[in-house]
Amino acid sequence: MRSRMSSRRKGRHEIRKVLIVGAGQAGLQVALGLQKSGYDVTVVTDRTGEEVKQGRVLSSQCMFDAALQNERDLSINFWEEECPLVEGISFTVPTPDGSGDKAIAFASRLDAYAQAVDQRIKMPGWMDVFAERGGNLVIHPATADDLDSYSADNDLVIVAAGKTDLVSIFERDAEKSPYEVPMRALALTYVNGLEPRPEYTAVAFNLAPGVGEYFVFPALTTTGPCEIMVFEGVPDGPMDSWGDISSPEQHLEHSVQLLKNIFPWEGDRCDNVSLTDSNGILTGRFPPTVRHPVATLSSGSHVLGLADTVMLNDPITGQGSNNASKAAAAYLKSILDRGDEPFDAEWMQATFDAAWDEIQYSTMWTNALLGPPPDHVLELLGAAGQFQPIAQRFVNGFNDPRDFFDWFMFPDKAEAYLAEVSGAA
Repeated sequence: MRSRMSSRRKGRHEIRKVLIVGAGQAGLQVALGLQKSGYDVTVVTDRTGEEVKQGRVLSSQCMFDAALQNERDLSINFWEEECPLVEGISFTVPTPDGSGDKAIAFASRLDAYAQAVDQRIKMPGWMDVFAERGGNLVIHPATADDLDSYSADNDLVIVAAGKTDLVSIFERDAEKSPYEVPMRALALTYVNGLEPRPEYTAVAFNLAPGVGEYFVFPALTTTGPCEIMVFEGVPDGPMDSWGDISSPEQHLEHSVQLLKNIFPWEGDRCDNVSLTDSNGILTGRFPPTVRHPVATLSSGSHVLGLADTVMLNDPITGQGSNNASKAAAAYLKSILDRGDEPFDAEWMQATFDAAWDEIQYSTMWTNALLGPPPDHVLELLGAAGQFQPIAQRFVNGFNDPRDFFDWFMFPDKAEAYLAEVSGAA
């Protein structure tokens, strides 16, 4: 099949055909970008836009400035004006005695705001625009068998369907995947009526070592502005307790009760909360996994995995949609730079490597936070409450996690940075 793909090399004035399986952040971003550059693009997805809009929430999707800029560059940032701003990040750790006091507390503004648009708004909107611009939108639950026929009819097939069985055709990369089991029990609760935090809007991030994490932030959902609650429970702990929930009302009640018990200052904000809609809830768990990006089909042809299909992170650092956007931008550039050359397996690997060159940092940082926080991290977080430059640097690392590797991830660099900041102070 590789020879057939190579022999079908396009001439300079012929339109190249790309098929993308999956209509999420990454798949549609690449599709719209290629469409803008004159490619013949097909998107295959298992649900219509209306089914997505009327369905259950898909993620928490808080996107920081670098990821938002990728949408601006393609002029697909259709909701930026109406979506609430996330202007900063706060960080709180309770005392271990259960008193409800705070052991660590700090906050800082982001250099540039973040935003979260419910994917039940964004994905149908992007699907509509893609179709209106002449894109071929196919509603079909693609299988591994379908990929062979897709490969025969297109110059390139990309699989960006991270929540489907298609991920199994991509082999797990054990070297890049330190965990084989889920590290957190996950839950989302979309609410109205949450008491605003003072001064400025923010991701309010709360960490109880050994118990779990909770963060909440403003967003835009199908019913208007809202707040998204994200719960990350350590397995078998008090926040891993969603199994007996059988209704949206119970889900909301349990959300509030967990906060009152573990993060009471956050529970105090919930006196008047209500669900945005009955589908504004989600629970689940999965092991964070990196997979080899090139899959070989039964015919011998190759397909390329994108975003969550081959780079699935735990949501603890809120990097999922950001990684998807950054990977999509890297893939789009690689495709456009390829010109008329064949999209062979070697090129596919190189394309993934270019995306991984940046995303590896958020992946390693995320995986590190899933374990017990080491002493040097606790020391840094404690010092952030005393020294604003540390708080500011930590907060803005969510936009560019590469910076954490210069001061946060390693004890020796942390010690040197602390000495530098405290000395300057």
